[in-house]
Amino acid sequence: MTQTQNDAVSDAAIDILTLPKVSLHDHLDGGLRPATILELAAAVGHKLPASDAESLGAWFRESADSGSLERYLETFDHTIAVMQTRDGLIRVAREFVEDLALDGVVYAEVRWAPEQHTQQGLSLDEAVEAVQEGLEAGAAAAIAAGRVIQVGQLITAMRHADRGQEIAELALRHRDRGAVGFDIAGAENGFPASRFADALTFLASEQFPVTVHAGEAAGLDSIRDALVAGRALRLGHGVRIAEDIEIEESADEQAADGEEVGIANLGLVASWVRDRGIALELCPSSNLQTGAIEAFGDTIDAHPFDLLYQLGFKVTVNTDNRLMSGVTLTGEFELLVETFGYDLGDLLELTLNAVDAAFLPLEDREALAEHIAQRFDAAARQASA
Repeated sequence: MTQTQNDAVSDAAIDILTLPKVSLHDHLDGGLRPATILELAAAVGHKLPASDAESLGAWFRESADSGSLERYLETFDHTIAVMQTRDGLIRVAREFVEDLALDGVVYAEVRWAPEQHTQQGLSLDEAVEAVQEGLEAGAAAAIAAGRVIQVGQLITAMRHADRGQEIAELALRHRDRGAVGFDIAGAENGFPASRFADALTFLASEQFPVTVHAGEAAGLDSIRDALVAGRALRLGHGVRIAEDIEIEESADEQAADGEEVGIANLGLVASWVRDRGIALELCPSSNLQTGAIEAFGDTIDAHPFDLLYQLGFKVTVNTDNRLMSGVTLTGEFELLVETFGYDLGDLLELTLNAVDAAFLPLEDREALAEHIAQRFDAAARQASA
């Protein structure tokens, strides 16, 4: 970061919407437009809890903001129901990318579970191909509108199902046709990554990258299992890694503002994750809504995001489900600025963390990092002019 960047956030109003962003944790079935859900539901005869876009959006947000991951996940019954046809998947994927581009996202990995989208006769491969067609159409539309965005698929297997090997093979079939990685999602409690040990070993043997939802609804044992059995290169959420950190207050030292300075003692799991740069796909608003941070508090300022950031964990900023949480990536960055006082240099560091953790070749990550740094520098210069 540069001094110009540090000064810019405090001395001038920088529009975070215009800054380039990287999205690593965003669910396809959690980012639909309410109006699209209404139209697709009418076409397939699916009954919804509201009849207009504004009310439907409000229903999703209110249902998701319950403090329960299980209830949060129930809202997906309605989005998945309208994503069972080729045309439906193409449209949802296209609009998904268009909305990301409008939010300033320049690189995104979109996760979704093809096994949940075959109820109307699509094969797994047909579903993946339809989503890829939609993603490419969305990227093309964004480019035509003067916005640049690159998107890859994270093929997800559901934890409660027993289709790990099948979905892993599906992901590999599409590795050169849009699929950039593999994910495990769904109810975390009672369904550890070790249930997929054979599939994950297979993916490792094929050098195909894996991220695993862990440390959201379950704690350190789930994270440890994701690292050992899952060979996870990133942790989906991973926020409960903070439960393996003990802060020992020291009355002998004080910070410049007079507050006591604490000494952080990291447990084995936390040390492993931090020291090896295993990225945390943190989703601030979602983590609060699902109760993932209830051990630390029930307000956003209790989120251990800043603790993890200050201790050197590779933290990244994500939305999880833009429809359910009622958020954008711009909004999540603004929330962090408001809550923790981050400046432009912090936002750049968080964004470059995501670049470094992206499932892209090194050369592509270097080019993306350079593009983002140049855009941040330009924003800083403009703000200070």
